[in-house]
Amino acid sequence: MEPEHRGRFGALLTAMVTPFDRDGELDPEGAQHLARWLVDHGSQGLVVSGTTGEAPTLSDREKFTLWRAVREAVEVPVVAGAGTNDTAHSVQLARKAAKAGVDGLLIVTPYYSRPSQAGVRRHFEAVAAATDLPVMVYDIPVRTGRAIALETLVELACSVETVVAVKDSTKDLARAARLDALTPARFEVYCGDDDLALPMLAVGAVGVVSVAAHWAGREMAEMLAAFRKGDLSGARAVLARLLESFAFESTEAFPNPLPAKAACRALGLAVGQCRDPLGPAPAALDEAARGVLERLGIPVA
Repeated sequence: MEPEHRGRFGALLTAMVTPFDRDGELDPEGAQHLARWLVDHGSQGLVVSGTTGEAPTLSDREKFTLWRAVREAVEVPVVAGAGTNDTAHSVQLARKAAKAGVDGLLIVTPYYSRPSQAGVRRHFEAVAAATDLPVMVYDIPVRTGRAIALETLVELACSVETVVAVKDSTKDLARAARLDALTPARFEVYCGDDDLALPMLAVGAVGVVSVAAHWAGREMAEMLAAFRKGDLSGARAVLARLLESFAFESTEAFPNPLPAKAACRALGLAVGQCRDPLGPAPAALDEAARGVLERLGIPVA
């Protein structure tokens, strides 16, 4: 079941894990297989080499190979995570992503450096000017250490034509509602947290960039579709079924994407382990993943 309303990149995007082989090397063929599997199971778009894709551990060459491989494998929009905390480097990656043929860029707030709001604005303006690709701003202060001020984001949305969306991982529903009200109609809000997808839709989000869609894509799509049809009871019923998945997908002991890769392995998808410093995962996490899937009624390998 597909959501009736689709944002520019679709309503249900999966923040795709990056498959590695047994030696920890990039597995482009595995990425293509996973991309096709995700599309077959509800994903309307894919975000590649984002947080869930272990972007900080990927070389520029690996990112380019990954973007090109996924772009060749599927027909849905592919959004490339090309942001770093170095503006010049992000500009270079954006240009490489354009050459790989992707449909959009996910650009994260510059992390670690903690720039001023003026610096944040210049960073996004520079990356947006590097290509003609539409840009999804990635606002995730828990990881970057720097929130994007509402005024900064509104200014970018109003003044930079190619800044067309935000992946909002601030967990601030009131702010998301104000953002939707203050930005042009062409600017779209995507929820960046699975557990807030339903309330974010209620305040104007067009969709979600999901982790749980790796194993519960059809259920996520069902929830979004029910909301769009006005079936709030149905949407809430699906949400209730997914709460365990949302709690599983990232914890202090096993942060994202460790659980997502464990769930993929439980499905028989060859994604390998996470690279250090996250991986490898203990056998107990794979067992926990199997339990989550089984209780959701999803067959495991």
